[in-house]
Amino acid sequence: MDQHSPRGRTAALTLGAIGVVFGDIGTSPLYAFREALAQSAAGGIDAGEIVGVLSLALWALILIVTVKYVLFLLRADNNGEGGVLSLMALASRSGTAQRGGLVLLLGAAGAALFYGDAIITPALSVLSAVEGLKTVPGLGGLSLPAIMGMTVVILIALFAVQSRGTASVARVFGPVCVLWFLAIGALGAWHVLDRPGILMAFNPWHAATFLASHGTAGLFVLGAVFLTVTGAEALTADMGHFGAQPIRIGWFALVFPALVLNYLGQGAFALATLETATAAGKPFANADWFFLMAPDQLRAPLVVLATLATIIASQAVITGAFSLTQQAIALGLLPRMAIRQTSQHHAGQIYIPLINWLVLIGVLYLVHAFQSSSAMAAAYGIAVTGTMVITTCLAFIVVTRLWKWKLATALALIVPLLAIDLIFFGANILRVSEGGWVPLLVAALVGLVIATWRRGRALVAERTSGDSVPLADIAAALGRRPPERVEGTAVFLTRETHEAPAALLHNLKHNKVLHAHNVVLTVRTADTPYVAAPDRLRMTALGDLFECATLTYGYMDTPDIPADLLSDPRWPRDKGGTSFFIGRNSIGAAKGQGMPFWQDVIFLFLQKNATDPTQFFCIPPGRVVELGSRIEV
Repeated sequence: MDQHSPRGRTAALTLGAIGVVFGDIGTSPLYAFREALAQSAAGGIDAGEIVGVLSLALWALILIVTVKYVLFLLRADNNGEGGVLSLMALASRSGTAQRGGLVLLLGAAGAALFYGDAIITPALSVLSAVEGLKTVPGLGGLSLPAIMGMTVVILIALFAVQSRGTASVARVFGPVCVLWFLAIGALGAWHVLDRPGILMAFNPWHAATFLASHGTAGLFVLGAVFLTVTGAEALTADMGHFGAQPIRIGWFALVFPALVLNYLGQGAFALATLETATAAGKPFANADWFFLMAPDQLRAPLVVLATLATIIASQAVITGAFSLTQQAIALGLLPRMAIRQTSQHHAGQIYIPLINWLVLIGVLYLVHAFQSSSAMAAAYGIAVTGTMVITTCLAFIVVTRLWKWKLATALALIVPLLAIDLIFFGANILRVSEGGWVPLLVAALVGLVIATWRRGRALVAERTSGDSVPLADIAAALGRRPPERVEGTAVFLTRETHEAPAALLHNLKHNKVLHAHNVVLTVRTADTPYVAAPDRLRMTALGDLFECATLTYGYMDTPDIPADLLSDPRWPRDKGGTSFFIGRNSIGAAKGQGMPFWQDVIFLFLQKNATDPTQFFCIPPGRVVELGSRIEV
């Protein structure tokens, strides 16, 4: 098929989406059914419980993934981009300042929770795949240190190669995941054919009856059942890379049928095992149903394929953490960090060293602390359910304020979805003591960083604005008494174009000169993911001495100020070249005002370790002049 034709392009994007978007949710069968069934095993497991748990899993896939994400939220794109921060940007377009604060709070909370997910996913998925070796004939006695050692080696290798980019290996992600879904679907179908009565699990009555008859234990089961839909958030987060249509095609044509068949197969195999144990008068115990339902001779290849699939799922989450961090920096939620492009052809392929190694440290800690996928499973659901609740709340703001839906229509859709999210969130909260505290702690730490950074930057802006002078006044005064002029172009970076930059005032005070061309430049972030290069620069003259310029980037663009300025035909060109003047203030902690002292310490640490603006904006160091003063917050 011609890849340049519409059908060929859609097919290629669908293959790519299968390899990236569905990696996380596609590896859930490794542990989800096993862990959900384990929560109902206190008084022994009977056939009704197997069918009830399976029915809950199937309807979670139908209601949460298919209805909420595939059919509804894939429509809520921000110029093609999705994810919680894109939804936040979309929701903030229309609303009062008060609602804008709520939208910002929801977006920041969703971003904070995502980092907890990013740490848990690689640890849980890779460890669960390696644990499958214990089901391989002859390897049943494999020791815990050996399993953990292999898991750690795989994870370290995965994070170590991130700096080289993933463009070369990403090409195999799609084919490997297609093979994975075909394999797990066929494996499930094989057992379903042996016991077609398992299809009665599609009847929601079995799910409702199970919950009604199990009381509090049913909520614990519900929390574990949620593992079947972890990774659903990726369907919207990666929308910008593949588009909504390829994601929908991949879901309905391959991923959803494969997942349903596999879960049905696990349920059928568990029922057959229960009947065999009952007939033999032996106790029935929960087991690793995913690997055990494969024939002995195929179990080792299945473990290898599962390991590859979990590596791909982990890669998708790591890449998502990089992308989310880039968006958060652009939106002012986090301090600047070094961002490296790993591909000359794909702007979205980036590497953030600090995030990479922090996530790896968290992943290795989880593997060491929990030592098994079963122990770690309790920590997984809270971060994902919390993000889903936030996503639904943001979606309500979008449909009522931006899409102009009638309130009754919006409530008819959002209330049931929010109710389902809150039920799952409540069920997962019950497992805080079992490990659910991990994503909450990670989210709390990230939330503290976001709150401190935004509050600190606001205080810095407040302190500097108190000494600010209107640029128009400076231009008028200098027009009456012009200082000495030198060759070249001076670019003064500032937060507000109408105010005279501190670097300009210091330059006039100490050097007593102006360049032949003087541009006061403000860099802004739009609430859209990308801004086309020709549309980024806006310039207006201010008298004979100054020009005011604004460079606008999307929150997923990588800023390159020199390239965007020099590529514009209006930009002045003379033999003196261009120099960039940047205000670099020395910031100290002020006792008794501003933030509490402990928060001052955190902000000063973030400020000190933030990436230099010259590096972040790709400004050549030899062209930079830094001037500033001391500020206390």
